[in-house]
Amino acid sequence: MSDEPSVASFQRSIEATFLERDRRRGLAGTFVWFVEEVGELARALKKGEPENLREEFGDVLAWLSSLASLAGVDLAQAAAPYRDGCPSCHRRPCGCPLKATPVGPF
Repeated sequence: MSDEPSVASFQRSIEATFLERDRRRGLAGTFVWFVEEVGELARALKKGEPENLREEFGDVLAWLSSLASLAGVDLAQAAAPYRDGCPSCHRRPCGCPLKATPVGPF
């Protein structure tokens, strides 16, 4: 048995730690903080510093979990369509045509 948290247990842990505070901040205010963390992750990806990347990915995951809880979304249920492969083509690895991205490479 792994001591790594499941998506559901991580979301419950974030709720126990931050949900009351995030409720006072509200969905819009919490979303702004989430977007700020995504920006910090983008900067960390550009720099490529492993320790900073771990921190920023963790921050983004925590804020995403708070947003989901505030919106009444169970992240484990939201992730379920991806459990067995691509939800569009149902393959692993995904066999869908690669689409162009709206931004350049990091």
